[in-house]
Amino acid sequence: MVRSVVPVMLLLLSCLSFREENKHPYYVSVTEIEYIQTNKEIGIACKIFADDFEQALKEMYHTKIDLYNTKDTALTGKQIAGYISKHLQLLADGKPVPLQYLGFEIEGEAAWCYFSSANIAPFQQIQVFNDLLYEYKKEQVNLMHVKVNSNRKSGRLTSPDNRLSFDF
Repeated sequence: MVRSVVPVMLLLLSCLSFREENKHPYYVSVTEIEYIQTNKEIGIACKIFADDFEQALKEMYHTKIDLYNTKDTALTGKQIAGYISKHLQLLADGKPVPLQYLGFEIEGEAAWCYFSSANIAPFQQIQVFNDLLYEYKKEQVNLMHVKVNSNRKSGRLTSPDNRLSFDF
């Protein structure tokens, strides 16, 4: 299954750099989750089309948000953290993994949002709830890559599906 998913993921990832007047043919996000056992830490990076993300944030907070020209980075950070914490949640062996917001950056047409979680004991299974941007676009696809030590697994969610489990 992994071999059949890789070409599709590469195609979708290449679409993250496509832009024509804020329109793109695919609605996709990529979430990278990596557990570093020696540090007992999980690092998370979400790559989301910035224009779609701005619209989702606008709908949630009822205010215009410009990720390219942020005037109040503290407020924007709180809004990003609030949105993603609502739409991306992790359980490690059934225990909630608290996400600490680290920041965001713009890369081309995408926003990278960074989180971490410390003091996470080694685990056998991680469950991911991910419905990023589902309320904004029903066509949204959320790709996830989870890496524990050198073992990497990937999955894809489309609305209404919002949960995946990865066993290690």
